[in-house]
Amino acid sequence: MREPVHDEDGSLLDKLGPGLITGAADDDPSGIATYSQAGAQFGVTMLWTMVLTLPLMVGIQTVSARIGRVTGEGLAANVRRMFPRWVLLLVVGLLVVANTINIAADIAAMGEALQLVAGGGEHGHAIVFGVASLLLQVFIPYQSYVRVLKWLTLSLLAYVAVAFLVQIDWAQALRHSLLPSVSLSRDFIAVVVAVFGTTISPYLFFWQASQEVEELRAAKLLGLRESPEHARRHLRRIKIDTWVGMGFSNLIAFFIILSAAATLHVAGVTEIQTSAQAAQALRPIAGDLSFLLFSLGIIGTGMLAVPVLAGSTAYAVADSFGWRQGLDRKLFEAREFYGIIAFATLGGVLLDFTPVDPIKALFWSAVINGVIAVPIMVVMMLMADHPEVMGPFTIKPRLKVLGWLAVAAMTAAVAAMAATAL
Repeated sequence: MREPVHDEDGSLLDKLGPGLITGAADDDPSGIATYSQAGAQFGVTMLWTMVLTLPLMVGIQTVSARIGRVTGEGLAANVRRMFPRWVLLLVVGLLVVANTINIAADIAAMGEALQLVAGGGEHGHAIVFGVASLLLQVFIPYQSYVRVLKWLTLSLLAYVAVAFLVQIDWAQALRHSLLPSVSLSRDFIAVVVAVFGTTISPYLFFWQASQEVEELRAAKLLGLRESPEHARRHLRRIKIDTWVGMGFSNLIAFFIILSAAATLHVAGVTEIQTSAQAAQALRPIAGDLSFLLFSLGIIGTGMLAVPVLAGSTAYAVADSFGWRQGLDRKLFEAREFYGIIAFATLGGVLLDFTPVDPIKALFWSAVINGVIAVPIMVVMMLMADHPEVMGPFTIKPRLKVLGWLAVAAMTAAVAAMAATAL
């Protein structure tokens, strides 16, 4: 299948897609809670984490995107071909558990945020959000759905607005962004590990790789390994898309930490467990407008993140068993794929009605994500440097260094997490 020639000079918006949506989905309600806690507990001394994680995040996400675009298959499909089946099933099984718990925490936070703004019952709101998210994924055509997700990324700008509504010492913020302030206390290490685990998550790897495959299918193209025409343009587009997406993600996280530091930390509020709690604590300190923007941001980013979490789960499971998959397919063309999306989404909703403590569940979700991130990243790096997988498009030295630095950083984070637990 020959690739049609396109204009080399498209608009920036045309070059943005999987990377932008992936980056924005990283700032989900659970992530907002983590970043708020970092700012509330340690103030602006946590801002350096966003500067440090940006290139690492770009490196590993670029690797995942290239694997999808070059091979024309998702991560799990490539792992299935190269590694023992038990490795694949273990990793995907843990991913399903972690993602379902994360969906539960995100939907619960969205319900709580809407309850704070409009009243009503948080469980009722959670059901509405869960069902709405599921219906959007199942019944809206892929290209239209992607446009919806792109627009939802704008909801994250609410956190930039919040930062400009409160008084901030920008010189101090810049200093702590560029000069890390590190403590060896257990609490400090725990928050740094949580920030790393929230920022670099396995579901993002699976989602971005599979979205590159969706883009190929939508354009009726093969992977670059089989159809290398204009490969340079596509790989450049991935680079731009990923840098913009991850830069946007970390910029928003930066402003969440900064807003919490300038308001909650200064006021002595140092314990934040959910994003809705952060919004509620913000109200008497920063005013009604800041509270409203923060709350609406939780809802907007939740509507973006839940489909990404459920979708990445479905892609991974479908790839593992060789099932037909893709958001571009009709319901009855990919029943198993949409069944997994329904299982993960509605399972998350049902989890909110059980006695399970969502805070503890989210903690274990973060632990599982952190633990499985390291072997998944190692596998990705090995595949990205293997000619049998990538053909002539194996990763170059600079990207290889960034990717392995990300692996090292996550390994150190997991080791620190284990040390603090012991």
